Amino acid sequence: MGAAAVPIAPHIAWAQAYPSRPVRIMVGFAAGGATDIVARIMGQWLSERLGQQFVVENRPGAGTNIATAAVVNAAPDGHTLLMVSPTNAVNATLYDKLSYNFIRDIAPVASIHREPFLVEVDPSVPVKTVPEFIAYAKAHPGQISFASAGNGSVAHVTGELFKMMTGVNLVHVPYRGAGPALVDLLGGQVQVMFATMSSSIEYVRGGKLRALAVTTATRSPVLPDIPTVAEFVPGYESSFWTGVGASKSTPAEIVDTALPGSPADFGKLLADETEKSAKVVKFAGVKAD
Repeated sequence: MGAAAVPIAPHIAWAQAYPSRPVRIMVGFAAGGATDIVARIMGQWLSERLGQQFVVENRPGAGTNIATAAVVNAAPDGHTLLMVSPTNAVNATLYDKLSYNFIRDIAPVASIHREPFLVEVDPSVPVKTVPEFIAYAKAHPGQISFASAGNGSVAHVTGELFKMMTGVNLVHVPYRGAGPALVDLLGGQVQVMFATMSSSIEYVRGGKLRALAVTTATRSPVLPDIPTVAEFVPGYESSFWTGVGASKSTPAEIVDTALPGSPADFGKLLADETEKSAKVVKFAGVKAD
């Protein structure tokens, strides 16, 4: 996933004087996760092209709010950037009292990558398609567990969106990360998970998990035979994406981009995702732990 992010990453048309010193890329997750990997690849890519170091700084905690607040409060000169993900969109509603307004206080710079979640079931679940799964879940209300990386995580919200749009009654089982959740899915302790493609595709290819659908609006070229959820549930769409944000007053000549993935496009994505997440969080009655 990380390697694929480099060719599609936008070239940023920085002002000639920028950067004048090393740039910090704030990541709200611990080292080694998907967002961290993308940040490090992007940091290397930018360092090589702009002649200045782009250094990843991991500040996990409070559901990425610590890292986000650090960028909100940083000098608006482009030397402190934020790796933005759907978690930021979810947090806008998940947390009652944030010290910042994400849409207002973070300036969108560029989108980097997007990948689907896979609707995956343990092979013991007697379904092979989304319609079969919906029918099975409705015939067994409250008896099917879906795992996620934690309460309020993007995978959790993706599953709640599925529940909201299909009317099925799935029992949410939160874990401390996607890894432990996948372990229990593989072991049959839970029946379904909305997992990122990059984290679970090899289990699907190896027959250890059964993928019913991808959650993006269009099929993935990586798994072209797997349908989208939207083919059976019109309008359903969810994905895991990353991008770059900066403090709100960062000059336009630093923020502007020269290739697809413009600040305006990324800003629209952030606004749309935040609005959609708010509806799902309120539907599910989820609050931050």
